Amino acid sequence: MPMYKVRPFHRAGGGVLAEQLPTCMYRVPNLHRRAGPAAEPPPQVGARERREEADPSLQALESRQEEILKRLYELKSAVDGLSKMIQTPDADFDVTNIIQTDECSPLTTNGADLDLMLGKDYGALKDIVINANPSLPPLSLLVLHSLLCERYKILSAVHTHSSVKSVPENLLKCFGEQTKKQPRHEYQLGFTLIWKDVAKPQMKFSIQTMCPIEGEGNIARFLFSLFGQKYNAVTSTLIDSWVDTAIFQLKEGSSKEKGAVLRSMNAALGKTPWLVGSELTVADIVAWCALQQTGSANAAPANVQKWMKSCENLAPFTSVMKLLK
Repeated sequence: MPMYKVRPFHRAGGGVLAEQLPTCMYRVPNLHRRAGPAAEPPPQVGARERREEADPSLQALESRQEEILKRLYELKSAVDGLSKMIQTPDADFDVTNIIQTDECSPLTTNGADLDLMLGKDYGALKDIVINANPSLPPLSLLVLHSLLCERYKILSAVHTHSSVKSVPENLLKCFGEQTKKQPRHEYQLGFTLIWKDVAKPQMKFSIQTMCPIEGEGNIARFLFSLFGQKYNAVTSTLIDSWVDTAIFQLKEGSSKEKGAVLRSMNAALGKTPWLVGSELTVADIVAWCALQQTGSANAAPANVQKWMKSCENLAPFTSVMKLLK
């Protein structure tokens, strides 16, 4: 006669009987769940994804973590800005003469457009750095800067490089007077102009990786592309043609070439209000600035004169005209 009985583990044919083995040693109540009559029952096996109401102490801990991460991102962007100065030839600019401003123009679009065009880098401000000679200031880039400030929130700065002995006061304040600054991460774009002894304007967007873009016309094309306007192949070709014509013939060409360009402009402006179609493009900006710098504005034909007044009625052109006085 057996002393006690146990359940068999094997069937008569030799097969092993299935057993419901435990998944844990013992269960305890969830300490992070608020007590109350409407509290949910303890989670069963396989219900790990069930949403639980967080404890207030955990919420405070998460808020503190987010604040720390935000401060770390801001610190990272500041360190990135310093590293750009150290790793480029512009590291020796004179810090004794720096004017830094922030533009308070109303923001009409969010940063999604810039993230799409320039790539998203969370926590680091996108910086455009331009070297230009104060003896021949790139007026078109200043006009484009003003237009960009009307659309994006831009952190602007003007520096003087050690290769330049002196810079006129109006060029040092070409971005306006200094105002109250905000943290870098609250801006959408950085725009830094360095007055330096260079033969042609130079621009870098990704300081550590890209080669500089040279030439006022090429930089103007890049800046104007930040508005996100799309053109067909014919319109884009016409715009590029007028930009090159303004730079190489109207601005740098002989008097005969300048006369031919003015006649071509007069004919084009007799058909459309702007050089290419019914909207302002980078071609109008570069051509207007070239006329102002070469002194050919007074001798321009009637259609060109009318077009120039249309340009000057826009605030960004008016602010640049003050630099010419």
